[in-house]
Order: sequence, then structure tokens, then C-alpha cells
Amino acid sequence: MQKPFCGLFPLLGGLIFLSHAVLATGADTAGTAYADPALIQFVQSVVESNPRVQAARAALEASSANRDAASRPLYNPELSLDLENAASDTRSIGISQTLDWGGKRKARTAVAESDRLVAEAEYLAVRWKVIIDLLDGLAQHQTGLERESLAEARRALMDEFATLAKRRFEAGDLSQVELDLATLAFTDARIRKATASAALAEARQAVRSLTPRSPPAQWPTLPDQMPVLPGRAADPQQLVMELPEVLVARRRVDAANAVVDLRRRERRPDPTISGAGGKEDSSTLIGINLTFPLFVRNRFRHEVTAAMAQRNQARQIYDDLMQRARARLVSAAERYELSRGAWRDWEQTGQSSLTRQTEQLQQLWQVGELSTTEYLVQLRQTLDVQESALDLRQALWRAWFEWLWASGQVDAWLGQGVLR
Repeated sequence: MQKPFCGLFPLLGGLIFLSHAVLATGADTAGTAYADPALIQFVQSVVESNPRVQAARAALEASSANRDAASRPLYNPELSLDLENAASDTRSIGISQTLDWGGKRKARTAVAESDRLVAEAEYLAVRWKVIIDLLDGLAQHQTGLERESLAEARRALMDEFATLAKRRFEAGDLSQVELDLATLAFTDARIRKATASAALAEARQAVRSLTPRSPPAQWPTLPDQMPVLPGRAADPQQLVMELPEVLVARRRVDAANAVVDLRRRERRPDPTISGAGGKEDSSTLIGINLTFPLFVRNRFRHEVTAAMAQRNQARQIYDDLMQRARARLVSAAERYELSRGAWRDWEQTGQSSLTRQTEQLQQLWQVGELSTTEYLVQLRQTLDVQESALDLRQALWRAWFEWLWASGQVDAWLGQGVLR
């Protein structure tokens, strides 16, 4: 009969509790589980103070000012004053105004408005990127904490196991091979603990890069229940068309169209009309002048050709983005459903099988039907399964965030656009 490990079973029982308390998420809900208010508030505060978001907002404000500037009249009037003291004294005053004959002001405003819409879509894209990076960092941090706890429990188990193995070796109950195996298991557990701690530090760095003044203790946790993808009522084409990167590409096509129209209008000469009045000695002088620029040496045709080529380029980029965005949406949904199916299998069979396996190992080891080496090998397999479950949970969250971005539902999941 083998002697029991003092303190080993309480630690092992703690691992069983960790497996259920940390990894269990409960049954699926009928609809999508939205983020809790604490997470929404945290994300909102981080996004509002993020330098990248503020820079994008400043660019949007600048584009709005440029739009307002482009909407102002293109030409200002000119005032002239002429004095001549010769054989006769001549004094005259005149005013001239160049007319926007070709409608360039309207075309310039359309270009500036298109640029503003591009900046607006780019601002949305930057904001979403910060949100997804933050959520992914929180998922890594949450998984890192759980993985470090599991690694610490593994290290404690293997430490006690190696200590007992050394005692039994000194008493002649274990061979050198079994002692070496126990020592290697303890060394491997220490390495895993150090690796888990390093991964946790890296996960914290990902979050700190977005919110450097917020301590990890104040970081919210992600919901326990995994969200459910909505039904097929939503049109994938419509979802894709509302994505920030697709909006940017589409509005750049609109901007390119506006530039083509502007270049065509710039080929139309703008006349200048002027009037003057004055006196020459005792005579009154009145004059009207009309001038037209002659586009003879340069008809500005190449500018139109270049603008049309850039418009075609923008259209092709837009079509390419649409195709890739639709493929990304379909693939993201497939990956999430596959990961979620694997997680459901773990919930329904994996955890219960793991508990039964652990209990059976305990009983077999206590009655002496399982050797120390066999018990160690199977215990390590049990711990590895728990770590794999943690990896699956993190992969599931990452797949969910990918779907949120691919479907344009980032704001919807975080409270129906409260972050706009």
C-alpha cells in the first residue's frame, strides 16, 4: 500500500474546482449576450482617451474645416485706384470680379465633403481597431491569470510529489529512474509556471499600451456566457457595406468622381468683369471691361485623364475590399461556430470526464493499483487537458472579436452604439 501524499489531494481538489469555476460558462442563451455595463464603461473610457482615436478625431475636424473652406466663394473682388498727374490730372477708381463660370466652387465643395466622409470612416475604423485590440488584450489577460493559477497548482503538486519521491528513494521504495522522473516533472512544472507568468506579463502589456494608468485590478472581465451569432435574417452584403474599411473605399470612389467633375469644370475659363469711374480734369470717365482667359497653350485635358484613371483605381480597390470583406465575414462566422461547438463539447462531456478521471486516479493510487509513475503521467495529462481548455476559450473569444469586426457589430455588442 502506498503512503498518501500529505496536502496533495487538497491541491488536486482545488484544480477540479478551478476546472469548473473558471472554465464553465453555463447553457447557451436564446440570443446574443451583450457586454456588461462595467466592460462597456471601461472600453468607453479607454477609447475616449486613446491618442490614436483623438488623432483620428482631429483629422475629422480638420476635414470638416476644409469642407467649410471649400464651400466659400472661389474669387474675391479686387479694388483698383489710379492717380496720374501729367498734362491733365486723372483720377479713377475701379472694382473687378472674376466669375465662377464653370461651377468650380460646387465641385470643390463636393470633393471636400467626400474627403470629410473618408475621414469619418477612417475615424470609425481607428476606434474599432482600438476596441478590438483592447478586448483581445483583456481576453489574453483573463486567460493568462487562469493559466498562471493552473501552472502554480501544477508546480505545487509536482513539488510535493518530488519531495515525497526523494524520501521514498532514500528509504529504498523508489528506483533512481522514478526519482529522476519526479525531479524532471517538478522542473517542467517550474518552467511552465515561468512561461505562464511571462505570458501574463505580455498580456498585461497589450492592455497597458491602451490604458497605461489603469491598474490590472480595475480591469473588467469578459462575460461568462459566450454570445450566440444572430440568425440569418441579416443580409451579409449590407453588413459588409457598412464596415469602416469598405466605407473608406466607397467614399474614396465618391471623392474620385468629384475630382473628375472638378477637373472637367476647371477646363472652363472664368471671365473677369470690371468697372471703373473717375475724372480727367473736368471730364467724367466711366469704363467697363470683360476679359476671358484663353486655354490655348494648355487645355488641361491630361488632368482630366489622370483623374479618371484614379477613379478607376479607386473602384477596383473598392471591389477588391468588398470581395475580401465578404469572405472574411463568412470565414469568421464559420470559425466562431466551430470553436463554439468544441467548447460546448467540453462543457457537456470534457469537464465531467475530467472529474471522473481525477477521482478514479485518486482511488487507484490510494489502494495501490496505480504506480507512482503511472499516476504522475496521468495526472500531467489531466493538467494538460485543463490548459488546452483554457487555450480553446481564448481562441473562442478571439473568433468572436473577429466576427464582431467582420460583421460591423462592434458597437452593437457594446450597447447599441453608445461609444459613437
